[in-house]
Amino acid sequence: MKPVCVLGNGQLGRMLRQAGEPLGIAVYPVGLDAEPEAVPFQQSVITAEIERWPETALTRELATHKSFVNRDIFPRLADRLTQKQLLDQLGLATAPWQLLADESEWPQIFAQLGELAIVKRRVGGYDGRGQWRLRTGEEKTLPADCYGECIVEQGINFSGEVSLVGARGHDGVTVFYPLTHNLHEDGILRTSVALPQPDAALQQQAESMLSAILNELNYVGVMAMECFVVSGGLLINELAPRVHNSGHWTQNGASYSQFEMHLRAILGLPLPKPVVSTPSVMVNLIGTALSTDWLSLPLVNLHWYEKEVREGRKVGHLNLNDASAGLLKETLNALVPMLPPEYKSGIAWAINKLA
Repeated sequence: MKPVCVLGNGQLGRMLRQAGEPLGIAVYPVGLDAEPEAVPFQQSVITAEIERWPETALTRELATHKSFVNRDIFPRLADRLTQKQLLDQLGLATAPWQLLADESEWPQIFAQLGELAIVKRRVGGYDGRGQWRLRTGEEKTLPADCYGECIVEQGINFSGEVSLVGARGHDGVTVFYPLTHNLHEDGILRTSVALPQPDAALQQQAESMLSAILNELNYVGVMAMECFVVSGGLLINELAPRVHNSGHWTQNGASYSQFEMHLRAILGLPLPKPVVSTPSVMVNLIGTALSTDWLSLPLVNLHWYEKEVREGRKVGHLNLNDASAGLLKETLNALVPMLPPEYKSGIAWAINKLA
């Protein structure tokens, strides 16, 4: 099988490499500043763990590579303006929004969008960075360089957040995992819960929406779609053209993981519907030092990224899955004293979801 070069060498590239090993697929996560001659890209299929990248000697070389899958789609989805325009073009529900061009627009924005406006940088914002929640009178707190570089959305009163992780093959076949329920705090994903039998109507709506996007773009590989749950169903919040944090539970909770699914799709390997037979919980480890105490619990699977521990930084995750929701809850409760206090609310939320 052809080797795979991954543009970006963070945790997602590392987990793609790990997924390739049992299949005999050589996966090379590559730093953006690598020397082109040190990278075996000529015979490889190229993919990326990031949506946007600076121009370097390597990225200039890859920009013309015929086997760079989805190459022209990344910039379109990395910019929130062109991403929203795509959703509008396809008639897919999303929060009312507009480009934030000038300070003089604020009276009209609040009149149209309501009392809470969410400002998001068009490119580069992630994990809550590059985002502002503003009410009338707070406009002056927004950095001046936001105008023209941000979109503004209506603040949505949602009952929950879900994501759908799915993939499309070169032959147009699409496959999906069950919807994942997500809890974000300060814009960072803290905890995810996936159930083998999700709400059928929401699952169907989500699959229909993501299929429309994948097919319109002629996309190949894994994509994640994050949505708000509202009274009328789902509103699309954001798209990620890559493997995604909310799909990490699939490493231990599905017959094959999102990382293997992505490799299968881009290499033209079979894409059967993944089998999910047990509930799963994923706990993100954020700025928390490694503890071997977690390993004393039999359901805990630790995925450690070997990154320097810093506040607000994703340094690993814990996956738990079992056919018994009762045993899962028991294990989650036993995990609480082994983690800093800020994890307690996210674990309580997961236990509630398992009910």
